[in-house]
Amino acid sequence: MRIMQIISNNVQETEKAAEEFASALKPGSVISLRGSLGAGKTVFAKGIARALGINEAIVSPTFTIVQEYEGKMKMYHLDLYRLSGCDEFESMGGEDFLYPDGITLIEWSEKIEEMLPDNTIYVSIHINEDQSRTITIEGL
Repeated sequence: MRIMQIISNNVQETEKAAEEFASALKPGSVISLRGSLGAGKTVFAKGIARALGINEAIVSPTFTIVQEYEGKMKMYHLDLYRLSGCDEFESMGGEDFLYPDGITLIEWSEKIEEMLPDNTIYVSIHINEDQSRTITIEGL
């Protein structure tokens, strides 16, 4: 499995990295966005959305759980922070988002780890001591 690492020094660099990453995505792609609160998962999602031609404001769907956007491809943005795990994800019909007609971005996907498809792309964002970010991409 190929692993890529990118150092980002600011929000603009994180969004640009996400835009470049998005060029490799195809319908059916599932992306696990991992990182602590404030790491930049939603910023990364904004860059992907821009690459897909989505002009709507991208916000973390913490309270709604799922946001759906129309662009060159549909983009589903899920935030599972408030879910208890797989049972709750299944009861909300979440499995449909794991085999999408567009692409699915999942923040806090650790909560449904065992349900993620084998071809899931993992994007981990780590906050460094100097507040830069190390973005690690696996499975692309």
